Amino acid sequence: MRTSENSADLVAAEDVLLFANAAITATGQREFRSGALDQQLSLDFLHTYVRVNYRRLYAASLALDINDHNAARIVLGLLATAGEASAEERRTEGRLIAARLARLPPQRVYRLFGEVRRAGINNRRTRAIMRDWLAARPDLGHDAVKYRSGVKTAARHVHLRCPQGAEPLAEVGAFLFRPGKLPRYEHPLLDAWRRAHYEQGAVAELPFTVAEGFAARHGMKREVFLKRAAPRMTRLERLRTHAVTQRPDVDLAAMPLTRLALYVLALPFERRAALRTELTGALRTAARRAAGKHAGSWGRVHAVLDDSFSSSGSGQKRRRPLAVALACHHLLEVLAAPGAYRGLWTSGRGDALLVRPWGPTPLGMRVLDALEPGPGGAEPDRLVIVSDGWDNAPAGLAGEVLRVWRAQLDPGRRTAVVHVNPVYDADGFDVRRLAVGVPTAGIRDAEDLPALVEIARFAEGRTGAAELHAYLDRRVALFLGEKATENETEKGAVA
Repeated sequence: MRTSENSADLVAAEDVLLFANAAITATGQREFRSGALDQQLSLDFLHTYVRVNYRRLYAASLALDINDHNAARIVLGLLATAGEASAEERRTEGRLIAARLARLPPQRVYRLFGEVRRAGINNRRTRAIMRDWLAARPDLGHDAVKYRSGVKTAARHVHLRCPQGAEPLAEVGAFLFRPGKLPRYEHPLLDAWRRAHYEQGAVAELPFTVAEGFAARHGMKREVFLKRAAPRMTRLERLRTHAVTQRPDVDLAAMPLTRLALYVLALPFERRAALRTELTGALRTAARRAAGKHAGSWGRVHAVLDDSFSSSGSGQKRRRPLAVALACHHLLEVLAAPGAYRGLWTSGRGDALLVRPWGPTPLGMRVLDALEPGPGGAEPDRLVIVSDGWDNAPAGLAGEVLRVWRAQLDPGRRTAVVHVNPVYDADGFDVRRLAVGVPTAGIRDAEDLPALVEIARFAEGRTGAAELHAYLDRRVALFLGEKATENETEKGAVA
């Protein structure tokens, strides 16, 4: 009986790790080797399977570093199947959902609320969650202008009371449901939207995405409009307009590391070379910020970084795998001890700033090079492989090298090996792995690398299901701002 229970725990742990990899990497969009429909069907199956069989673990995954697409899908799935949960599970799910919604971008939440309405999910808990989220918004008037249809849909679904009079909520109600009835609004953005219909000067007072439509209506020149709108642009909006402004008015070093890597790779080679000092400095600053307390704690680190042609991604995820590799390169340099990092690109290039997707994927040859001792004859403490796992020059060499290395040359595991994969394999319902016994984790943003390495050790087979459940307990408690009790940690209460 105990053996069957242990087997069930191991299967559950494997299923949870598989789902975590998918929820981190997959977005339902086209990848280099699979179409959008394949991705969506694969994700549909995984979400249904894990929610039905491991509901508590499914809800607990909201506390992990999953991407926004899958977080929204989990929230929708939990709300749509509330009748399948116990009263205690619903309470825990409600807290997890509220905490996750507070961390999601507002446009994503409003889109989710639209899906909730279309699905006809209108129970009391759902309405309470939506009302609480709307009540916590710092400026609902701003949201009404920038996300008008989303706010209107949510307000209708929860029967939001919009009283008459001059109260802020009353003005929002009039703006959404009785446009043109008030001669003016006290809220500056609402009134700017009213004036922008006939006054060109009011356009610059609006959020950038709203102002673009009015600028086109008034026939404003793009360059003039961008100059006037610059003070109200978000950092990402400024980056998106770099093709017009050439030098965006933005602090590059303050950008998230992976987002900055995407921006760098979008620049022509000549532009990258001309801005080498600025771009390299910004990448290193962002990497130090992402490393935080882990900086310098990983010892000697060697990395194999995939810049083969498949790292170009797809039309929907352009250069995303290569951007993750570039960001990991700079992050690993900070995580390693000073002067103890060595990064090897599959193409053989030595200039990380000028990498581009090109050629086959000779992972096996680069893994051999990376396992060579570094300066002073010391073996690496960690080998990190950042690749989609399609080792094809020759095929399967990387897995064989790692198998022989582990079995014959390093049975004591002096060198920790981990493979992080930025691409979801729809056919395999997981990220593609290099070899049995090599821990593999999905990755979307390089900033999550330290946490993902911790998750990957559970896939290595040297830790049990109880340790995984205890880890999830700690993540849930941290996510909810609680302190996990020793009793909960020992029992793995989330499971």
